[in-house]
Amino acid sequence: MSNTVPTSSALRALALEYKSLQEEPVEGFRVKLLGDDNLFEWEVAIFGPPDTLYQGGYFKAHMKFPPDYPYSPPTIRFLTKVWHPNVYENGDLCISILHPPVDDPQSGELPCERWNPTQSVRTVLLSVISLLNEPNTYSPANVDASVMYRRWRESKGKDKEYENIIRKQAQVARMEAEKEGIVVPLTLEDYCIKTQVKSSTQESQLDMTDFYDDDYDDLDTDSEGELEGGEDADDSGNGES
Repeated sequence: MSNTVPTSSALRALALEYKSLQEEPVEGFRVKLLGDDNLFEWEVAIFGPPDTLYQGGYFKAHMKFPPDYPYSPPTIRFLTKVWHPNVYENGDLCISILHPPVDDPQSGELPCERWNPTQSVRTVLLSVISLLNEPNTYSPANVDASVMYRRWRESKGKDKEYENIIRKQAQVARMEAEKEGIVVPLTLEDYCIKTQVKSSTQESQLDMTDFYDDDYDDLDTDSEGELEGGEDADDSGNGES
């Protein structure tokens, strides 16, 4: 996370989103905090959807949020090896919804396709699943994977190179999941079941008020004092990274 002090609005937004995802999980995903005292870094686990090349896969990623979230987008980096047109070699995911809302005609993206503050972790995760199955080959992060994917698609599956790589990665990822005691859904019925979080789990025991400690309260108080004193203060929540 950036050294810039996070805004109280970012803390509140992430606390609410995290609580919502524990109570009503997104199908095909699990999320948890990397550290109990840091809402700005999450571990995301993605289950490969049944009846796709990624079936049986269990792909881990880190999701990092900026201090001024939701005004700026989070980033996603896969920890599990993923061969995909829109995933860089280092695991960084390239997807329109995570791009800042700036005017960039050369990108080929419409402003409405980029990030805006009405987006959420839930909409991002659903977009990731969609992208896995339908890559954007117009501006690929992995050119070789993009070329391979187009050959596979245009040959209607006869060219197996892309398919074989994906299925092998999914198989390896599933074996890693089994070592961790994770049951990977293989049928659409199992995949669509929304697991209810038990009250005994660590995530459900998290008290969201723990993230509003005295340090952040003091910052808000100081800012109010400066405003009352007639000093200029920037309350936009946008800090430089």
